[in-house]
Amino acid sequence: MGSITRDEDAPTASSHPLKIFDAARRQDRFLYACAPMVRYSKLAFRQTVHKYGVDLCWTPMILAKEFNRNQFARDSDFTISTSGVQPPTIVQFGANVPLELARASTLVAPFASGVDLNCGCPQSWACAETLGAALMNKRELVRDMVIETRQHLERDGWGVRMEQDMENPKGRSNRLVDWVTIHPRTRHTPSTTPIRTEALEILTEKYSRTLPILLSGDVFDLATLPIRSTSPPDLATLTIKEDPPSNTATQQQPRPSTTNLSGFMSARGLLANPALFAGHSACPWETLETFMCNVARCPLPLKLVVHHVQEMCAPGMGDDKSSLLNKKERAKLVDFTNMADLIDFLDEKIEEHTGQKGMRRDL
Repeated sequence: MGSITRDEDAPTASSHPLKIFDAARRQDRFLYACAPMVRYSKLAFRQTVHKYGVDLCWTPMILAKEFNRNQFARDSDFTISTSGVQPPTIVQFGANVPLELARASTLVAPFASGVDLNCGCPQSWACAETLGAALMNKRELVRDMVIETRQHLERDGWGVRMEQDMENPKGRSNRLVDWVTIHPRTRHTPSTTPIRTEALEILTEKYSRTLPILLSGDVFDLATLPIRSTSPPDLATLTIKEDPPSNTATQQQPRPSTTNLSGFMSARGLLANPALFAGHSACPWETLETFMCNVARCPLPLKLVVHHVQEMCAPGMGDDKSSLLNKKERAKLVDFTNMADLIDFLDEKIEEHTGQKGMRRDL
């Protein structure tokens, strides 16, 4: 939805996100983002993907009403690093009342790079509560929530005004929202169905000159992104990923200047391969080790850690179907009842497969 910044001596979490967009545009490179994922976009995982090329991280969706009223919800839903790496983080809220979103945003403002309103979650419970995708039919409500949130943040001293703050070092925005993320599927489209690239083309052609656009959906491998560059360079042509390229040897590598996109957001792709945006076609052992070291410093529940490890050690979502552990080895992961045994098992496998000492040396 937008970015929030304050004076340099305030406890801000990370860089101004619009400056990150600006830097990527100057370098003519795509901006890479980690999508909000229920349970999985926690601090240890955000730190991991940030090390491997992610520019902006999203938290899981946080229910604004509960966040405002419950200290336990605040402590469990939003965790930041006070001494280690704190990636540029956007806090995503689920809300349907302007005042609730505004209050929640003011609570996280000193500790985050921006706030985001979830207008895409297709889950039935969310839509029944007029959250997520249900908001696509409530445009006036979305407008009211964004306006009231900006008013509250400005009242508290954050630079979120409109054109007056275009060059303000405290903040900059020339519209109600600073960027949008498009996931080109409908609420009822299963994730196994390819994204609707023809719809994405229409939207990006119309709105990319107004604000930056991120693509979410089917982002599994940098070598097979669901877009391609064409000539002339100021027009974007998108193609369904399964279509065979006519000439891969001469096909131009897509860049922001040759498409209508500013960057990509990944969920399932990063869950399986946190090093996706560093150019790895499958998850390396080094990345698994990085994640486990981050978990040691920013603890997660054992079952959640095991799920992350299972995802990273299995064949990924891209064309490269190699895996760190075979099926039998992965089946053993669910048997662990404490973190020490899991670390010992992974240490053994790291040394077996790489010939190097494992995580114990870093913990």
